[in-house]
Parts: sequence; structure tokens; C-alpha cells
Amino acid sequence: MTTIATAPGRTRPSAPQVRRSGLPAALGPLLRRLTGDEKHAPSAHSTLDVLWVLYDRILRVSPATADDPDRDRFLLSKGHGPAAYYAVLAAKGFVPEHWLDDLAGPESRLGHHPDRVLVPGVEIGTGSLGHGLGLGVGTALGLRAQGLDRPRVYVLLGDAELDEGSNHEAMAYAGATGLGTLTAIVIDNQSASHGWPGGIASRFTVHGWSASTVDGRDHDAIETALTAYRPDRPHVVVAVVEPKE
Repeated sequence: MTTIATAPGRTRPSAPQVRRSGLPAALGPLLRRLTGDEKHAPSAHSTLDVLWVLYDRILRVSPATADDPDRDRFLLSKGHGPAAYYAVLAAKGFVPEHWLDDLAGPESRLGHHPDRVLVPGVEIGTGSLGHGLGLGVGTALGLRAQGLDRPRVYVLLGDAELDEGSNHEAMAYAGATGLGTLTAIVIDNQSASHGWPGGIASRFTVHGWSASTVDGRDHDAIETALTAYRPDRPHVVVAVVEPKE
């Protein structure tokens, strides 16, 4: 992965060529059944490949184990535009496929922001940016306090979300406490207002995190990066996708 300069003191990994051969054929039709939130379609589509790799290859959770204390936790901090999340949950059997036909309707469980009370498999209610990573830190600490050292906590964020100061408090605390069961995934579609010297990964590594930057459409690379964590420190994967238009 190469980097390109964007402004003085700012660099970004070059945007990868879109490749989606790893996605199942059924996922596209499921995603197209979700209508009414087209303005957030770029946000949803930017997460699709990472979400699929997480639920198909990484997360130790299924509809049958969604309430198991020993399950992995996935927190969607990038909660606006959750269409891709709903489509993946339907493809994996967490929610019925026909729910996708009524996004944000009066009787629908699928809102424009995911709701943990209404949607099976959803761990937190999100939408307002900047909360997910702090909740992930708290979740990892809670599991540690209960002596549950096997579950991992994965938090999916957007690059623009890192402009919220609460994320930096979470980064610093997770690094200082060696939360080795925490993994953050940042979707980089070049929509952030502010940069950071050295790129997104350096925001985390300065606080002691390990980091990987990958093509956000390459499923094998995503899987490799997600499993490259160390037991003594939190890990971040920066998944670079095409720029938001």
C-alpha cells in the first residue's frame, strides 16, 4: 500500500481499485431491498467488504450465540447509513430478509440508526458519531473485569469520525491500559476534515496501538490485518476505500 500527500503534514494511503469478487452474489440483492436512505449510500457501501469479512471469517458470533457471554462483540460506531450492516445481518441469519423491505417504517425494527433493543445481533445503538470507540473500551474493560479473556471487541469507525475528540481519549486510555482484546477498524474514504501527520494509523500508534493499513476491498488482506493483533496492546486496521464523492 503506497501513500500520497494531500496537504502539508498530511498523507493518505492511495485509494485502492474497487474489487468485490469476494462478496456473495446474494448480498447485492439484499442491499438493494433497503431504500429510503440513499443519501447515506456511500457511507454504507464503504463498509460492505469489511463487514462481510468480519461476519464471515472473524467474529465468533452467530444467531444462536448472540447472547452468549463468551461471544465476540462488534460495535458499529459508524452508525449512520447502516444499510450494509443490515444486509450482512440478514445474510447471516440474524434478522429475517423481509425486514429489509421496510427501512425506518412506522412498524419497522430497522431504523436509520441501528437499535440494540430492536435488532438481534446489534450490540449498541449508534448514529451520533464519536461514541463507539469509547464504548468499545468500556466493553473490553468490562469483559476483563469478569474474567472473560477470550471475547474480542471490534469497533468500526469512519475516518471523519476521528475528528471527534472523544476518540482520542479512548485511544489514549486503551493504549495505556494495554487492552489487547480491542480492535478498531477505520474506513478511510477521505472524508475527514482534518488530517494527521503520518496518516490515520499514526493517531493510534502514538498511544501504543499496533496498526495495519490495507486495501479495504481486498478480503484476504482485511482478514490478515484483523488477525495481526498482539495480546498486550490494542490493534487498529485502517481500510482504505475509494474516496467519497
